[in-house]
Amino acid sequence: MTISFENQVAIVTGAGNGLGKSHALELAKRGAKVVVNDFGGARDGSGGSSAAAQQVVKEIEQAGGQAIAHGANVADMAQVQDMVTTTLDKWGRIDVLINNAGILRDKSFAKMAMDDFKAVFDVHVMGTVNCTKAVWETMQSQNYGRIMMTTSSSGLYGNFGQTNYGAAKMAVIGFMNTLVLEGAKHDIRVNALAPTAGTRMTEDLLPPDIYSMLTTESVTAGALTLCHEDAPNRMILCAGVGGYSCARIVETQGVFLPAQDQSPETVEANFSSITDPARQQELENGAKQGEKFLKLAMAHVKASQ
Repeated sequence: MTISFENQVAIVTGAGNGLGKSHALELAKRGAKVVVNDFGGARDGSGGSSAAAQQVVKEIEQAGGQAIAHGANVADMAQVQDMVTTTLDKWGRIDVLINNAGILRDKSFAKMAMDDFKAVFDVHVMGTVNCTKAVWETMQSQNYGRIMMTTSSSGLYGNFGQTNYGAAKMAVIGFMNTLVLEGAKHDIRVNALAPTAGTRMTEDLLPPDIYSMLTTESVTAGALTLCHEDAPNRMILCAGVGGYSCARIVETQGVFLPAQDQSPETVEANFSSITDPARQQELENGAKQGEKFLKLAMAHVKASQ
């Protein structure tokens, strides 16, 4: 099967460079009309210029595709809404949203200014929320939408010096999990990409020979599988250097402790059973955890009768 985006409209944030640019170019190559969003700021979010986004549009048009540039700061809802309105006025629909825009302000937590924590959250979390909110009603009304979050191994597993970035990247997973439930009846599918790529976000963090292996194209191959008509739903796809894997949040079966044993000492004494992975599973929504605990309690009561 050839994955095509013919007759679809896609918005890619942070598409002036790096992964966003790669995503935008490949979407256009496969037939999508693309909104190349980029505020044009530096890696830490300072400054701003439309030059990078305009250059990507030029490349798409020279290859025979259709694209427009928009310089919305994703952290500013008014600017995001203008981008969406401009898109709808031009092309009448929005099928794909790739939330890719991001900044870095790395520092150990002890040394980090709270302004740097907030700035990263504003772009990664509220930027993702703003863009998703702005397209949500359109996707509901057309009963179709594909939304991709960009998460990170820093959020899933942690990374020294990135408390702000890691917390933000885990926040978008929680956002995704609930959007999946709310968007299902309108065929709005929401997934997340955890990329490993050589971009300006990572260029001074890695040796040149390693950096050259981390192609954006290898990540884009994974990204587009999360955005097409037959895309999965609620997947966390990890991609980099040609490797692809799936990250999952699972919960063990756990144990039930009767009232007389519900003490920290008894909980600790049962850690081996509580952490036993033998029957761990993904839970499809938050209520399933409560259901599991109730079943364990009811089974105990039944066994005691």
